[in-house]
Amino acid sequence: MDSANSEGGRYLPPTVRTSVKIVIAGPLGVGKTTLIGSLSEIPPLRTEETMTQAGQGVDDVLPGKATTTVAMDFGRITLNRRRVLYLFGTPGQPRFFPLWRHLTHGALGALALIDTRRLEAGFDVLGHLEDLGVPFAVAANAFPDAPVHPPEELREALDLLPDTPVMLCDARDRASSARALVTLVDHLYTTAAAASLEAPAS
Repeated sequence: MDSANSEGGRYLPPTVRTSVKIVIAGPLGVGKTTLIGSLSEIPPLRTEETMTQAGQGVDDVLPGKATTTVAMDFGRITLNRRRVLYLFGTPGQPRFFPLWRHLTHGALGALALIDTRRLEAGFDVLGHLEDLGVPFAVAANAFPDAPVHPPEELREALDLLPDTPVMLCDARDRASSARALVTLVDHLYTTAAAASLEAPAS
């Protein structure tokens, strides 16, 4: 991945002609902000606010989590001198689902993070992505106390289609996060290529 320029990658080089948008989705506290922070070449834009008692009974309360994303996270990766990748992280609470329609607009696809300690929290997220028509891959974030399950077991538990990629990922680790992103992009490319072959000739 190229650095954007000599000023620490803050600005895009004038040669960039194409941008690609990927959404990082998942329930509250699953690691979306962490993953974008591990990948972004610029300091990521974060819209975190302190969780207060006013949210009790509305949002999930997770031990040790004091803040939550209320709009989006945003990061950037310069792929080469002509192409840049933008990462948009969604807020995880169901009350923000209406915002997802805007955040996913124009996105090639989504990387959906899940927590194996709270698999049930991922069902609404995956269902909402399906309702929006956003293709996705699933990555189980590696929390220290989270049970580890083989991808095929996770696929069955989440009732996913056979061709939906499922992988393990450590959102804190740049290389692991990048592999998850590459798996998603490969899936999107393969799906698009298959669709073009199946399309009737004009």
